[in-house]
Order: sequence, then C-alpha cells, then structure tokens
Amino acid sequence: MAEAISREIIERFGNLELLAREVVEGFITGLHKSPFHGFSVEFAEHRLYNTGESTRHIDWKLFARTEKHFVKRYEEETNLRAWMVIDHSSSMNFPEDAKQRNIFNKLQFSIYAAATLIELFKRQRDAIGLSVFSDKMEEHTPSKLSQAHLKQLYAILENLLQNQITQKQTSAIESLHQIAERIHKRSLVILFSDMMDSYGNLDDLFGALQHLKHNKHVAIIFHVIDKQKELDFEFQNRPTQFVDLESGANVKLHPNAVKEAYIKQMKAFDREIKLKAGQYAIDYIEADINKGFDQVLQAYLVKRSRMLKGGR
Repeated sequence: MAEAISREIIERFGNLELLAREVVEGFITGLHKSPFHGFSVEFAEHRLYNTGESTRHIDWKLFARTEKHFVKRYEEETNLRAWMVIDHSSSMNFPEDAKQRNIFNKLQFSIYAAATLIELFKRQRDAIGLSVFSDKMEEHTPSKLSQAHLKQLYAILENLLQNQITQKQTSAIESLHQIAERIHKRSLVILFSDMMDSYGNLDDLFGALQHLKHNKHVAIIFHVIDKQKELDFEFQNRPTQFVDLESGANVKLHPNAVKEAYIKQMKAFDREIKLKAGQYAIDYIEADINKGFDQVLQAYLVKRSRMLKGGR
C-alpha cells in the first residue's frame, strides 16, 4: 500500500477533488504491488495500445473519436449504489491539537476519506449518495453519478471542512433509522462516526443498523478514532483539563490517575462493539486518524468485491 500522505501535503492541494484523485492514484499504484492486485480489475480505465499485444481489448469507439488505439483494461458496469453517512457532531472535532500533530481531527479525516471514496466510486461507475447528521439530519442527497451531482457532493464536503461546529450533539440512531426509510434502492451504506452516542447504547445503535439490513441495504461502520489519545490514553501526566466537546462539561485531573481504569473500560467497549458487529453480520472497521486513507479504501474494496460476488 502507498504511504500515508501527511496533512501538510494534503492541505497544499486546496481542492478536495484534486486531493482525492491523487490519493486514489497512489492507492491504485500500491494495489499493483500488493496481494490485493486482483481488486484492480474492477476499475474502468484506458491505456495506450502497445504494438504487438492482442487487439481483443481495443476500444474501437474511442478510436473513432480520437484516432488513437486505447485498450479497455478493466471495464465492468455495476449497479452498486453507495451511500456515505458522516457524523457532524462536535465530538468529531477531536483532537483539538490535530494541526500541531500534523494529522486531521476525526471530522476532517472522515471528509477526506469520503472524498477519496467518491473518486473510487466514480471510476467504478457506482452511484453515490451522501447524508450528514448531528443532532438532526443536515444533508441528504439522492444517489447519482452525474458530473453535476459529484460537484455537489464535493461542495457539501468542502463546506463541512470550512465551518467549525460547537456543542452539537450526536443522534446517529435516529438518523440511521431516517436514512433506512429514505433510501429506496439496495445500497452499500458507509458510516463515518466516532460512535460517541453508542457507549452503553449499542443495542439501539445496532437496531438502527438492522433496520438498514431489513430494507436490503448493506452497512460498513468506520469507527473514526484517535487511537493514541482515545484508546491508549497517551497524555502527559500533569494537570489536564478534559472537555466534552458536545456538552461543554469539563474536568481537571492527572491522566495517570485514571489511565488504567479508562483503558480497561475502553477495551471492554471495543470487545462489546466488535461482538455486536459480528452477531449482526455488519462490517466494523476502526479507522485511526493517525494512519492514512488506504485503510478505508482497502476495506471498501474488500466489501465491494464480496457484494459483486453475491455475498455480504
């Protein structure tokens, strides 16, 4: 797989679409050098014909327009519909020191990951829809593949990047129920969330996900986390103010005083959510913001491959 592109490099692009194209190009290059090379057959691409090779895959329609010989490398029409769902609650602004650490906060990571998926969907001729929620549904587009629609999706994502949110609660459960009712054709629903409203509430969350499955949709959960801070609790042992980004509540303490108990509780939650995901046959992936976007693209390709073969 390609190396992760740093925040500093990504921000130089200044355009989500260009950035997404660059990330996906790097990812595809990595696929050709990895055990996942087989997934590349699902891309729709052309390359110049090399003298001496078989003419079987020449695109004669393209030749009629360009008078150049192009080979159809991987052309496969699909009816897959993908729906991206992004948690836009205030907890997704964590960590607040992301820029100093040269990483993205959870919301930024989710937006950039969604942008790269749009580029991948476009190359694979898959229709794309987008929903954004916080304490209510904020955006819900139809699922299309037109150029105008793709521009609209990038504009929505750009707007999310530029507008800071404060003290906005999460309502993933209600939003997922709404999405299940609004999507009328079988789709792959891809959720980016830090699952903050799921602690102690997993039955209701998976009930909402089961609603999606009942309506013939397939779901992938990308649990967006800062592993260093949220799971490993790596903070300097000095008086530290911890603030709930959704409610504004805060507490001041020495991290080492609670670290052991905190990690134990987080590991228990991690085991429980993975067990639930297995029971409900829902793909669950921890997406660490300290890593690149390949983890998201690769998980999506594995899922898509299984779906096209008739599996879940």
